Amino acid sequence: MPALAGVMPELKRASVRILTSRILARLLLPTAFRMFGFLKTKDDPAAQAPVSPAPRASWDERLKAGLSRTRDTLNTPLTELFSRARIDDELLEDLETTLLMADCGVEATHWLLAELKATVKRDKLETPAQLRSALAKGLRTLLMPLEQPLEADGHQPFVIMIAGVNGAGKTTSIGKLAKHFQSQGKSVLLAAGDTFRAAAREQLTAWGDRNGVMVIAQESGDPAAVVFDAINAARARKIDVVLADTAGRLPTQLHLMEEIAKVRRVIQKADASGPHEVLLVLDANIGQNAVQQVMAFDKAIGVTGLVITKLDGTAKGGVLAAIARQCPKPVRFIGVGEGIDDLQAFRAGEFVEALLGPSQ
Repeated sequence: MPALAGVMPELKRASVRILTSRILARLLLPTAFRMFGFLKTKDDPAAQAPVSPAPRASWDERLKAGLSRTRDTLNTPLTELFSRARIDDELLEDLETTLLMADCGVEATHWLLAELKATVKRDKLETPAQLRSALAKGLRTLLMPLEQPLEADGHQPFVIMIAGVNGAGKTTSIGKLAKHFQSQGKSVLLAAGDTFRAAAREQLTAWGDRNGVMVIAQESGDPAAVVFDAINAARARKIDVVLADTAGRLPTQLHLMEEIAKVRRVIQKADASGPHEVLLVLDANIGQNAVQQVMAFDKAIGVTGLVITKLDGTAKGGVLAAIARQCPKPVRFIGVGEGIDDLQAFRAGEFVEALLGPSQ
């Protein structure tokens, strides 16, 4: 009995602890569950509040953000230049240096300076602020001939051959173009003609799955044969647009450039009127080398339009001015991001505004 008497106080204390823990659990658990959303009721305002996604920026906002690095290259010195007291030779020389740094190229820069000097003399401009407006007008005049939207009409299928060096964003651009044409109500078929790069077929197939479009591909073999089969398949299925990928290559690799020329000839065998568009995809980061690529690919396959990608990752957006002066080809699309809607038709006015800011 004495031993039992010693145990009783311990049992009482244990009972009290158990009872206390049960009471606390009943009081606190519902609060904790509600904190983490387990017991929210229909009447709970927190349960009813929808989680709204962050609003998507408009194309103008994305374009301005994408061109920020080129704009910084221009505007940091331009802000200083156009805040000077008057227009003089020193200001024009400094402006020339600024345009060259933005990769506008020698020819385009000299053309712009000649236009500005003529405008200053003709319109009797006196303030640098007036000169800024004249610069924006000159850039719009220079770039406007490149603004020619691609109309994929008049043929069924409308065959678009896409070329470019590795890393330019060619296959990704094809996926975005497929979405673009689908948004116009057109049916699309993709031809995986890049049989040299191991991941190209899988990458294009993934874009096909994402857009819900058919992809014609072979594990290996002649890229021209893949494109030929794709055109025939599109004709049989009454597809509106065929986007034909080709193997990426450097324009200095003459034997490979001949292979891509062969693809073009085979397209003509499948459709005597094709290809109806030959797009060259250019990475804006390469600056003046873009001009050399346009010339080399144009000689091999007859480029009819350009897609300028990765403008959001470069300070060399002025390369469009160089292209306009040295090898003017329509800029069909420009890209400023990784999103599927970040490839849009080129419009000279909004491009210049995003580059220099709105007209004063």
